[in-house]
Amino acid sequence: MAWAAVVLAGICEVIGVIAIKGVTQKKGWTAYAMLFASFAGSFALLSYAMNTLAMGTAYAVWTGIGTVGSTLTGMFLFGEPKEWRRLLFISMILGSAVGLKLIS
Repeated sequence: MAWAAVVLAGICEVIGVIAIKGVTQKKGWTAYAMLFASFAGSFALLSYAMNTLAMGTAYAVWTGIGTVGSTLTGMFLFGEPKEWRRLLFISMILGSAVGLKLIS
């Protein structure tokens, strides 16, 4: 259950990053509401997961999911460059997060 909470927390973080982009482009109250709700959910789920998982592992996986998710979102939703080097380093972050899960 704790690992599911970390994954959901990472997804909420990605939604929060998308909301930050929305705030910078539109500055409407819905973007701000999405921003605060997604990050509040993310931190709440991460806190829940840390009751069971080691703090360093949970935080590293959470930031890895957020980094990979927000980078891929930038590439596919906002037209950011899709260079092979970016994909290489993203895969290294993803591999590290999976490795932490496997040894925990």
